[in-house]
Amino acid sequence: MPKVEFKSGKLTLEGYLELPRGAGPFPACIVCHPHSLYGGEMHNNVVIGVCSHLVKSQIAALRFNFRGVGRSQGEFGGGIGEQEDAIAALEFLLQRDEIDAERIALAGYSFGAFVGLAALNGNENIKALVGISPPLTLFEFSYLKNCTKPKLLMMGEMDQFTPLKVFKEFYEKIPEPKDKRIIEGADHFYWGYENEVGQVVADFLKKTFENIP
Repeated sequence: MPKVEFKSGKLTLEGYLELPRGAGPFPACIVCHPHSLYGGEMHNNVVIGVCSHLVKSQIAALRFNFRGVGRSQGEFGGGIGEQEDAIAALEFLLQRDEIDAERIALAGYSFGAFVGLAALNGNENIKALVGISPPLTLFEFSYLKNCTKPKLLMMGEMDQFTPLKVFKEFYEKIPEPKDKRIIEGADHFYWGYENEVGQVVADFLKKTFENIP
């Protein structure tokens, strides 16, 4: 599993670019971790679960630490600096020969959903979006109401931060193409549900990438 470094402005960020077996170029997904100040980092259980299933589905996975986390330089950026990091991650992928630049997606979990979707929902190089437990009551996601890219929103049935009613109402307000998945029995942290989450994300992106001409 190749460890990588890339620049976000003047900062150097650490990450892992996991590639499927075989010959590329491969479709790819950037995976953004939860809140940096509350233990979020690229080795998070959900991040690992998603990445492992992506690679099994022949999709490359880039996970990385936001600024100020692990060996990534800098300090917490209040969500704004982290958006710059997500953009830098995309720019890094676009430079890699192993990656199919026409098939790149963004997936974010919790705070990572806020950061990644806000930063890249309008970027022409991102072809699909995945929001895992987007904290709809804590951060602004209204920009998705104008987003016509394929998108998957996922929530644990027992999520501690976003009531299912709020999640379902928000989902109804965003345009097609879209899909949603509620994971029965899971809360915001998905302990014991990592494989289910990862498989749902991988299946969605595999189908989405296959439909790109």
